[in-house]
Amino acid sequence: MRDRYYLTTAIFYPSPAPPLHSLFEAIGADAIARYHRLSGQETRFLTGMDEHSAQVERLATERGVEPRAMVNEWAAAWRSAFDRFSISYDRFIRTTDADHLRASAEMVRRAQANGDIYKGTYAGWYCTGDNEFKTDAQIVDRRCPDHPTLELQWLEEENYFFRLSRYQAALEELYAANPSFCEPEHFRNEVLGWLRDGLTDFSVSRAGGSWGIPFPGDDAHRIYVWFDALTNYVTGAGFPDDPEAFARFWPADLHVIGKNITRFHCLYWPAMLMSAGLELPRQVFAHGFMLLRGEKMSKTRGNVLDPDEAVRLFGVDGIRYLVLREIPFDRDGDITFEGLVRRYNADLANDLGNLVNRAVSMSGRYLGGALPSPSEEPALADAELRAAAEAAVASYRAAMERQHLDEALRAVIELTRSTNGFAESQAPWSLHKAGKAERTAQVLAVMSEACRILGHLMAPFTPAAARRLHDQLGVPAPYDERGAGGPGFDTLLAWGAVPGGWHTGAPVPLFPRVELPDDEAAEGTEGAVP
Repeated sequence: MRDRYYLTTAIFYPSPAPPLHSLFEAIGADAIARYHRLSGQETRFLTGMDEHSAQVERLATERGVEPRAMVNEWAAAWRSAFDRFSISYDRFIRTTDADHLRASAEMVRRAQANGDIYKGTYAGWYCTGDNEFKTDAQIVDRRCPDHPTLELQWLEEENYFFRLSRYQAALEELYAANPSFCEPEHFRNEVLGWLRDGLTDFSVSRAGGSWGIPFPGDDAHRIYVWFDALTNYVTGAGFPDDPEAFARFWPADLHVIGKNITRFHCLYWPAMLMSAGLELPRQVFAHGFMLLRGEKMSKTRGNVLDPDEAVRLFGVDGIRYLVLREIPFDRDGDITFEGLVRRYNADLANDLGNLVNRAVSMSGRYLGGALPSPSEEPALADAELRAAAEAAVASYRAAMERQHLDEALRAVIELTRSTNGFAESQAPWSLHKAGKAERTAQVLAVMSEACRILGHLMAPFTPAAARRLHDQLGVPAPYDERGAGGPGFDTLLAWGAVPGGWHTGAPVPLFPRVELPDDEAAEGTEGAVP
């Protein structure tokens, strides 16, 4: 394992504020970043906003404002939302940043020097919703299926093109040698289908307009979205201004993107890097969409969930947990409001929250808060719970390494339920009543040790609640609020890693139960909670 880790989200399309389905990607990437910090790796986490869209210039003109002023306001709103949702980014990059302008121009110059840029004429249907020319096969009922409320525009103009077709053989070799370059497999198969159909060159400039990065050698053109937006990943690693940082962090370990932009990240981007003489990222991971009652969430469809309302009901940690538990990160996931409430109450309020509350409360009542270490000669039930904890840790870490975040959380809840089962079978309240002080102390020590491990497992997902959990147990987390600076997960998750002598604090509910309003319950769809 490298001592450093560099991951990115896709750079987000500009809008006044992020909806919950955009935050889903950032929350998932943040959990991965925190996991790698907790594993002891120096982690760089990049996210940000793609600001040089033709749509931005059009909207600014309609509103009578400068594009820069408008995107400044939008970027501030996105950063504020990311901060509120505990997205622990190291940089929020904007494509209007000065170093990014230099990086984008340098990528174009390298492609020019390599003979990969030429001038030609493009004619086709263009979607302003995702800055992409659409082929006939991508158009449904004369609309882009991802932005059905927007009219496609027929554009015919002189552009500069990138010779993607020149990299057909190189990309075939890439996937033959390293199939996991694009994960998961079902999205990779779509990429391989495009590759088999044969690659066509793509436009890298737009003529006219003043919004965007001037095209090197031709100020009448602006660098088009993919040579601008995709380049942010190398800008964030230090290219071309900081060769030392770039040598340390590039290539990226992971690009986290939505499944709708695999073509650009898994075909265009590696070809651009090959042209520039730069290493390829180690992996691109495409997540599915957050669906609401079977439909993709979209502002154009008007079916988005309000992040502020979600936080009001579930809290930041609660909604972070819910979107990653309910929606498999590797494919689409359907949610309902009632299903979220049920999941929150079942997993967080009833199982985990109640477990910690019982462990801390009984330790205070029966032991004066003073917990011993788990015995080195444990009873059979104690040994079985330890084995369950070690199995859960192994499952969790395997899932996290594959970006299967919902599976990692399933392992957490399985350990939570095993620990609750241990408490019921050992009944420390009965042991205390019977005067069996030593066994009472051991049962509570074992329960609390499981809770300590659960807190570390939850830290990438619910960082604030995990810290409160450890504080109540009397074993504060040995890392900062971003998950950095600790001894590493190998140590943190080992059974008995912290010697005895803990002194539990006052029990405070980690996840207060949520009640579904009657009108929403009547409208909701039953949600299963396995």
